[in-house]
Amino acid sequence: MPYPEGHKLKVRNRILTSAADAFRRNGIRESSVPSIMKGAGLTHGGFYSHFENKEELVAETCNFVVSNTIDELRTSTRNEHSDKEEPEINRIIDFYLSPYHRDHAEEGCIVPILSGEIAQCSADLQGILSHALNQYIAFIGEISGSDETTSGVVLSIMVGSLLLARSVKDPVLSTNILNQAKVQAKTVFNSSPK
Repeated sequence: MPYPEGHKLKVRNRILTSAADAFRRNGIRESSVPSIMKGAGLTHGGFYSHFENKEELVAETCNFVVSNTIDELRTSTRNEHSDKEEPEINRIIDFYLSPYHRDHAEEGCIVPILSGEIAQCSADLQGILSHALNQYIAFIGEISGSDETTSGVVLSIMVGSLLLARSVKDPVLSTNILNQAKVQAKTVFNSSPK
């Protein structure tokens, strides 16, 4: 009996979700294809009917996660708990640089987690990361009405600060990094021409 329509896409999405979880927890190198497939509730042998190799999985996972993260950022600023008086870009900055996002890397942006590792990978994977960063920059520009340069500066502040805040042991220092980054990111928008 053939699988129902859409089955392969659902399975592929389960693999991508499992890979995203594994990469967030362990990085690319420490996440094996068998463990990713097990996390998706599948056997290792089924992997190759969806992806040619692990590098293709990493590329697809980055695209998958970045699209989902942008959707989540957009949704987080439009829910009933967000301060509608605050500009939407400020709400995105506040969420991205929040203690919650810092403390829940398994749910958040994959860029601070994988960027250092991808810098040592193939040019193709570096190109995928470049595409992901351009998606974020376009999203920030769309929400803020700012140009590409300003949006890129703010993204750099956000990603770099989140990475540092997650890296230090001192909770006061970590929170100070987040709070100062919020101020600086918002200042960039207030001082740049639109």
